[in-house]
Amino acid sequence: MEISLKPEIIATLFRFPVTNSFVLSVTTAVLLVGGGFFAVRSLRIVPQKLQNAVEFVVETILDFMTGILGDRETAKRYFPLVASFFLFILFNNWIGVLPGTGSFGIQEVHHGEEVLIPLFRSANSDLNTTLALALISVFAIQWYGIRKLGLIGHLSKFFVFTKGPIQFFVGILEFIAEFAKILSFSFRLFGNVFAGEVLLLIIMTLVPLLAPSPFFLLEFFVGFIQALVFSMLTLIFLKIATETVEH
Repeated sequence: MEISLKPEIIATLFRFPVTNSFVLSVTTAVLLVGGGFFAVRSLRIVPQKLQNAVEFVVETILDFMTGILGDRETAKRYFPLVASFFLFILFNNWIGVLPGTGSFGIQEVHHGEEVLIPLFRSANSDLNTTLALALISVFAIQWYGIRKLGLIGHLSKFFVFTKGPIQFFVGILEFIAEFAKILSFSFRLFGNVFAGEVLLLIIMTLVPLLAPSPFFLLEFFVGFIQALVFSMLTLIFLKIATETVEH
């Protein structure tokens, strides 16, 4: 049984190391983008099965966002970002649970011992992936806040010089909290996905037949919850960032 915090490098492309988590990340992106293009090209006035499924997903996400934001037009504005987070994280989590992920690979000798180098690893069990998602999320939150309130208006939430020392220090704490979101987003997603992989690996090593089945179902549910939490928190922080100080 081999448990590794960092992803394994399986190839090098133009001096760029290709890791097993990067392979699944690209696979997920290709499936989502390709599925989106295919769904758009096959639109019909009378929807067929694929179009019905896509419309159901889009409407469900939009309704959920509208319930949080209270406005349909605002939900449509943030939909591309939030829906991309949700679907990318969800499919990454689910693909990472499928058979062959983490168990199919190349045998190599490290320090005199033969170890398995998996060709596929869940992208969200790599801290690099979750950190990148967190950076995009936090940057987008600040960007939308600046677009809505202006640079001065957005910064005035954190640097308060005219309302007393308490408000000033509260503003500084809020400014520090914006950077803390990066760690919160990245480590929460990474920790839950990686812990699930370790749990499955241990169960399959101890009791390889039947016993892992309930844990596979649990990981599918956890994968959905983690995607929902990440995208929902991004949406809530977007709402807060684009509100005026009085709100």
